Amino acid sequence: MKKLGPDTIYAFPHEKVNEFSFDEAVARVFPDMIKRSVPGYTTIIPMIGLITEQYAQENSHCYDLGCSLGASTLAMRHGLKNKQCELVAVDNSPSMLERCNHYIELDNDTTPVTLLCADIRDLDFKPCSVVTLNFTLQFLPPEDRSKLLQKIQNALLPGGVLILSEKICFDEPAEQSHLEELHWLFKKANGYSDLEVSQKRSALEQVLLPDTLADHQTRLSNTGFDTVHLWYQCFNFMSLIAFKA
Repeated sequence: MKKLGPDTIYAFPHEKVNEFSFDEAVARVFPDMIKRSVPGYTTIIPMIGLITEQYAQENSHCYDLGCSLGASTLAMRHGLKNKQCELVAVDNSPSMLERCNHYIELDNDTTPVTLLCADIRDLDFKPCSVVTLNFTLQFLPPEDRSKLLQKIQNALLPGGVLILSEKICFDEPAEQSHLEELHWLFKKANGYSDLEVSQKRSALEQVLLPDTLADHQTRLSNTGFDTVHLWYQCFNFMSLIAFKA
């Protein structure tokens, strides 16, 4: 396994900027990439552990969907403590899962984790109490999002929760412009050049398709979640917790 390194994927001019994918090159720099690109990520991850500790139910499943290198998975694992739960981490990128497995093996917690290389839309969910979609739903085609949320809601036990973290957009042009600019400044403050920001945006524009906060709230309500709270927002990134009564 190649060592992790700094994110320089877009540091030099690309003759053609290909669509973003979670390949080996991205897996190798992903911790650096997401820390420097997603404001609040280092706050959201430990809070996922706290939420898991609060809402995980004995003898249920817990899912991390789109687990990438397993940051959310490890937070959930530590949140489970001594509860008899089966933790399942799912991603469709073999490169991500290979590294995720490495970090799980290095972790000092002994709660078993099942890793699945699969499309999360195809899962047959077992009865579950905590499900995490941490910056994952935004990469699915918009027409598939409600279907996945409905499957999750159907599988959740009463009292179960979904943690949904996403990049969002805004209906109001001024709000969109102001918060996009602040996100741009965040990335520049973390050492990305204008070229890197521009090329990565080009790579993502047909792959990462954000919704508004209202879109997310309406979709969750329409798929049967009883209560939805916005518990975190920084610029154009947010996290929701949705409850099944």
